[in-house]
Formats: sequence, C-alpha cells, structure tokens
Amino acid sequence: MNNSRKLKIVKNYEPCLAFENEEIFRNGIFHFNISRIIDHISSGKLNVEREKIDIGDWYRTHNFHGSINEGHLPLVDVTKPVIQAEIRPERYEIIDGNHRLEKAYRNNICVVDSYKLKGEQLVEYFIDIRGYLAFVDYWNSKL
Repeated sequence: MNNSRKLKIVKNYEPCLAFENEEIFRNGIFHFNISRIIDHISSGKLNVEREKIDIGDWYRTHNFHGSINEGHLPLVDVTKPVIQAEIRPERYEIIDGNHRLEKAYRNNICVVDSYKLKGEQLVEYFIDIRGYLAFVDYWNSKL
C-alpha cells in the first residue's frame, strides 16, 4: 500500500458548484466539473502534466470506445487536448474528449495531446459531497 498518496477527508469540504451550461463528467457517483477544470488549466491555477496519447495503445489497454454521438463527430476538433484523469491509482480514464479520441482513431491519427490529472488533483472538482466522500474511500481502498 502506498500511504503517501492516501487521501484524507476534509471536514469542511466545499463541492465545486456547477452552474448552468457547465460541462459535467458523470461516472457513477463521481461527477466532476469539466468546465472548471478547463478554466483552471487555461488560467494556470491548475498545473497538470501534458502527455501525448498513442491512440492505438490507448484502445488496446482500455478496450472501450464509449457511446458516440455520430452527429457531433464531424464538429470535433482533434487538435484540442483531451483530459485524462487518474480515477484509481495508476489508471487513467478520459473524462473530456472521448469524441476527439474516437475521431482520431477513425481518421488514423496516431497521437493526440492530453492534460493528465492525478487523483489528488480531482478532489477539488467534485460537484457534490457524496461523490467526494465515495472517491476518497474508493481511492484509499485501491492503494
């Protein structure tokens, strides 16, 4: 177990409020405010790692193409970085940009840029306390 990455519950945790028209990533009980993550990356408030994702490797290790809105796909800009997040230790998932990844795959584009958030960086972006508490428990159980 890697105790150095263990999360501690913050007593007075303040969820990241979601305003109308903000983009939210929903994965079970985990709901992240994607709009706020993007704003904080753009403004420099959130310092994240940049990584190029090899599309072929990604799909070989993740075996998931997700649900795609085919009507939206032609409008997707594959030059815009996707956001990957460490939902469990050492395991990253795309939380923004699944359509970009799929379009790159279909168009034989080998690599896309990404922002890579560590699990600890996600804590600030939960839109409700229930998801935050569940994430802390889940994360710590995986260490």
